[in-house]
Amino acid sequence: MRKPIIAGNWKMNKTPGEAKALVTELIPMVKDAASDVVVCVPAVCYEAVREAIAGTNIHLGAQNVHFAKSGAFTGELSAEMLKAVGVAYVIIGHSERRQYFGETDITVNKRVRAAVAGGLIPIVCVGELKDEREAGYTDAIVEYQTRMALTGLTADEVKTLVIAYEPVWAIGTGLTATDEQANETIGVIRKAVARQYGQVTADAVRIQYGGSMNPGNVKGLMAQPEIDGGLIGGASLKAPDFTQVVLFDR
Repeated sequence: MRKPIIAGNWKMNKTPGEAKALVTELIPMVKDAASDVVVCVPAVCYEAVREAIAGTNIHLGAQNVHFAKSGAFTGELSAEMLKAVGVAYVIIGHSERRQYFGETDITVNKRVRAAVAGGLIPIVCVGELKDEREAGYTDAIVEYQTRMALTGLTADEVKTLVIAYEPVWAIGTGLTATDEQANETIGVIRKAVARQYGQVTADAVRIQYGGSMNPGNVKGLMAQPEIDGGLIGGASLKAPDFTQVVLFDR
């Protein structure tokens, strides 16, 4: 059985003080969670959150990582830098990074390999646009993005990372795939991993749903056999809402 993982993507929200207050409220609420709990916070909040969650079951995550170890990359952070401030997980290839900041399948792969080499656990995002789904290309797109993102990794490395299926048309829109649609597409992703690395690896890798999972739909989504957790946006910014997602089995 794969252990579920619920990760909050705070995006560009919260000052260090606000971040500390949020995780301080969250800590007692999720202390008995059966899933891994991650908060992916803005860079300015790393220190405040790391100190607040020390000794708890909440893990610190980042929202991006650069593929170089160092150099003339203004505004970027390396895996070594993130590791040094207590980051354990890092989101890579989120649809907003692809849409607004020129992320490509090639740069996603470079970042994934750098994160793994630097001792971080990538949360690798893949997903289709609305027009692509309507045209019937969903399976081909998520398989291609998955295979590209994982190129150059070993089977053992792939087993440890997390993949997040995020239908782009459901990000920040309030829309969500049906439970069956999400499960089916995540099954396609798992089959893509199996073709590249074997069934044992595919059975080990955890695949989240990242399309507006919230307290109202989490139970139905998490009842699906292929779905191993969620990458949570808006619902992660309020401790009670995030807790309801984390404790989906209660």
